[in-house]
Amino acid sequence: MSAIIIEGLAKRFGTLAALAGFDLTVPRGAIFGFLGPNGAGKTTTLRIMAGLAHATAGRVVIEGVEVGRGQRPPIGYLPDTPSFYGWMTAREFLRYIADLHGLERPPIDAMLERVGLADAARKRIGGFSRGMKQRLGLAQALLPQPRVLLLDEPVSALDPAGRKAMLDIMSELRGELTVFFSTHILGDAERICDEVGILDRGRLVLQARRDDLLARYARPIFEIDAAPSDTPRLSALAGQLRALPWVDRVNLEGARLRLTVNDVDAARREVLPMLAGLSVSRFEMLGATLEDIFLGLTNSAGVPTGTEVAL
Repeated sequence: MSAIIIEGLAKRFGTLAALAGFDLTVPRGAIFGFLGPNGAGKTTTLRIMAGLAHATAGRVVIEGVEVGRGQRPPIGYLPDTPSFYGWMTAREFLRYIADLHGLERPPIDAMLERVGLADAARKRIGGFSRGMKQRLGLAQALLPQPRVLLLDEPVSALDPAGRKAMLDIMSELRGELTVFFSTHILGDAERICDEVGILDRGRLVLQARRDDLLARYARPIFEIDAAPSDTPRLSALAGQLRALPWVDRVNLEGARLRLTVNDVDAARREVLPMLAGLSVSRFEMLGATLEDIFLGLTNSAGVPTGTEVAL
């Protein structure tokens, strides 16, 4: 059964179409990654889902409750830049949130423990790191025990340790409630998501289960590392490769050439002779990642932007 149903969602700001009218469904209990480059419309979508903005057209239904029709859906929401009263302690802040929701016996200490802030319960929020504030924001979103959790770029501004801590907590929520989070950090989505949707310029490019997406759209990738002194010759080789019919995409970063192909046999047969004379330290075939697929889709490679595809 679907926890979230989005139908024909559109949003205009004057002549600008931030959302072009798309449909989306999210199964109950899933961790859903809402992916897209900056400016794709992710935050606008989440604000509409949270009831903080009105759609120009379409509707959003969360756990059977239509957003903006009087009754509040059972959601918790963490914006991309949450705000706090710095003079409050973590425990005081969650008590304040509990009072706003009318919770009689809120599990404040248990929630602080869950997000790894039990030892900081009596510390003032003004002295918290960005990662600690994000985890406190997650705690306030979870405190009223929502059935759907909406998170807007919850890890994008965190260092690797802070990002891992947040992702671990989010992963532990699988099956307990539905998690819908936006991100442009594709490795994070690949790590914890059951299903993903890709938004580009206000249009849903694709929605699929993560594993199905990787299986269907993945293309073999070859990586070639050469000596830094060979960078000019590697650049010339990149130009030659782009003209070949079995090459989908070529990326050159310094002395590393990354080649996405549609014919593995042709690549194996033809690339090696082209490397003659280069000081190659590595030549390896890799499996494609969600990032590779994302870049292909949002650059109109494989699936044209604006085309909706469901697996």
